[in-house]
Amino acid sequence: MKLGHLGLGLQKKMSHLILLFSLFLAPAFADGRSQKSTQNLCSNDVSHKRQKRDWIWNQLHIQEELDTPLPHHVGKITSSVRNKNAKYIIEGEFANTIFKVEETSGDVYAFERLDREKKAEYELTALIIDRTNNRSLERPSRFIIKVYDINDNAPVFVHKVFNGSVPEMSPVGTSVTKVTAVDADDPTVSGHATVTYEVTTGGEYFTIDDSGVIYTKEPNLDRETKSTYEIVVQAKDAPGFSGDSSTATVIIALSDINDNSPEFKHSSFHFKVPENVSVGGEVGRVKVEDIDEPQHRNTRYSFIQGEFRDTFDIVANPYTNEGIIRPKKPLDFEAVSEYRFSIEATDPTVNLRHFKPGNPRSIASVVIEVTDVDEPPVFRRLPYEFKVRENHAEVKTLGSVHAEDPDAAKRKIRYIQRRANPNGDYVRVSNSGVIQLPKPLDREFSSSYNITVAAVEILEDGRLSDRESHAHVHVIVDDVNDNAPELLSPEEPRVCENAAPGKVIVRISAVDKDETSPRGFFRYSLATEDSNFSLIENYDNTANITVKYGQFNRELAKFHYLPVLISDNGDPDLTSTNTLLISVCKCNEKGNFTFCEERAKQVGVSIQALVAIFICIFTIIVIVLLILLRRRHKKDLSGLGRSVAEIHEQLVTYDEEGGGEMDTTSYDVSVLNSVRKNGLQAEPAPSPYAQVQKPPGNITPGAGGMEMMIEVKKDEADNDRDLLPYDTLHIYGYEGAESIAESLSSLGSGSSDSDIDYDFLNDWGPRFKMLAELYGSEPSEDFVY
Repeated sequence: MKLGHLGLGLQKKMSHLILLFSLFLAPAFADGRSQKSTQNLCSNDVSHKRQKRDWIWNQLHIQEELDTPLPHHVGKITSSVRNKNAKYIIEGEFANTIFKVEETSGDVYAFERLDREKKAEYELTALIIDRTNNRSLERPSRFIIKVYDINDNAPVFVHKVFNGSVPEMSPVGTSVTKVTAVDADDPTVSGHATVTYEVTTGGEYFTIDDSGVIYTKEPNLDRETKSTYEIVVQAKDAPGFSGDSSTATVIIALSDINDNSPEFKHSSFHFKVPENVSVGGEVGRVKVEDIDEPQHRNTRYSFIQGEFRDTFDIVANPYTNEGIIRPKKPLDFEAVSEYRFSIEATDPTVNLRHFKPGNPRSIASVVIEVTDVDEPPVFRRLPYEFKVRENHAEVKTLGSVHAEDPDAAKRKIRYIQRRANPNGDYVRVSNSGVIQLPKPLDREFSSSYNITVAAVEILEDGRLSDRESHAHVHVIVDDVNDNAPELLSPEEPRVCENAAPGKVIVRISAVDKDETSPRGFFRYSLATEDSNFSLIENYDNTANITVKYGQFNRELAKFHYLPVLISDNGDPDLTSTNTLLISVCKCNEKGNFTFCEERAKQVGVSIQALVAIFICIFTIIVIVLLILLRRRHKKDLSGLGRSVAEIHEQLVTYDEEGGGEMDTTSYDVSVLNSVRKNGLQAEPAPSPYAQVQKPPGNITPGAGGMEMMIEVKKDEADNDRDLLPYDTLHIYGYEGAESIAESLSSLGSGSSDSDIDYDFLNDWGPRFKMLAELYGSEPSEDFVY
């Protein structure tokens, strides 16, 4: 407060001095400007004079948080204008609210206590006007009011909690992290914004400097003992300045380094494994404990006792750090039933600077017990290979295969053939393993034959075991010279009819199905010399056919068949006769062919194609015969006029009354009449249905033969054993009780007791002719179907 009052007094004295200085200098400046203005006015012929005026004030400032009564005097604004009506006013964001000016004196006052941390400067505009007309007497001028700082703020950390990390076992002075606290006071004022740091909790492990960097203080911080530390840091003003302080929490995590070796969880391990475990399969796992983090666990396992390095291997699992024991070769219970050895677990990547001397070695003993299993037979010699000459009829057996039961039971073995290449019964294997040839082998068909033989154990009850092993048998067929060489067909050899002697017609070559040695060669010759051709050997397994005399006659022969003999040098040598077809063609003067007859193409049909053709022809013949028989059967049935089934169907499906006497197409009654006239009689047959005795009815001769025929058909339907009984006859017998007209059905008229004479229908004209024929009088005669 004393410093504040002292500053205020100095400020007032400085303002008085500046005011006096301005009063002395103002007339001089005014005279100078007046003279200059006069000269300008004279030069411009303008009778106008203006006096320049200036604002006069000292720098305005005020201390923050003053505890004296309001308002607080800030400073004074003064203008050189001399006018009794002058009035001072200020404008700006905080004018006339926080800051106000005395109109006549220009003194500026603050009506609120100011906080520099909220706003350090205020920019305002000063004006001087004539209070009578509010006209401006001087140009507005901007000025700044600065707020002086006092040390009234404590340092504040930017975070309440800081995080840091440092590797474990780091030396003293290793940087961990940095914390930051901010003081809102003016940093340009010495000591106001200076921050000092101190570790208040955890100082025995960590320390901090004035910049906020935290360092290790203890050299042996072990993550496996304690992985996280929580310390408290205090920030306060510089020494000699009173003020509050603030604190923050720093969480420091120790990062892991590889400073611990693995240790076995158990001192011994025991495993059981079947003897048929595959090479590289898993026998068991040994577990170790490494208190370092997974990325620093690099366990290596090694044998230290026991001569089984060539039998087993231990590989570390990169994810679980376990040691996986795997066999490097097949295990045999009959040879070795138990393995014992010792292993050691180490970590070659442990940092030796942090190695803890005195730690014991991590060693464990391992026992692997091999259990017996029923193994398949084992072939003692693989693979099996035999040789035989082709077409050797005397060779029936080539040798044998042999397998043994590796188990203690030593069961007998049966041999079975599984696969063969090429397919077919060319090579066999007996139950005892003898390789047999059912017939001689042909090398030209296949130069080698392969079969797969399975060896299966015979159990005590005679059944075959489901476990078997396989062996491949390879039979090589040695070649015998049993095929004569054959001519390779050239491209249609042709010769001009006027060819000169010695003209080369074609070069021929041969091929032999037998094996040809590098020194093998073919000999060519003509079967007859009585031709116009000659053969010249080239001694490279080819020969040239040339013209012997020249001048061929196309009128006598357009084609010449030249027999060529080809022999090999095999043992014995074989010779074949091949016919070469040579065309005689017309040629021009240059010897170019101009016309040649086309050769008759030989078309061959294989036996398989002929068999397929014959099968198709036979199938077509059978189908045609079936169609003809079906038509014959239908024709025989139609010889009766209409079939019995057809008559039955018409009787059953006729379920309407018809269109009257003009309806002559709905029902063909001539069918029924034809049956009666032809005098057909159905063969009596026992009926599977119950015989119904119909009561005798009075048959009126004048009613016609329809009733008799219907009764016959009814009896036939009841007694027919092949068809379902026709029970639909009743739907024609009743018209209904509500009908005024009597029934017109012919089915009921024949069995009724009516004595009506229907001969009068003949008098009604042609429209009732059909009814007259049905119901007219007819001589009584037996109706036989």
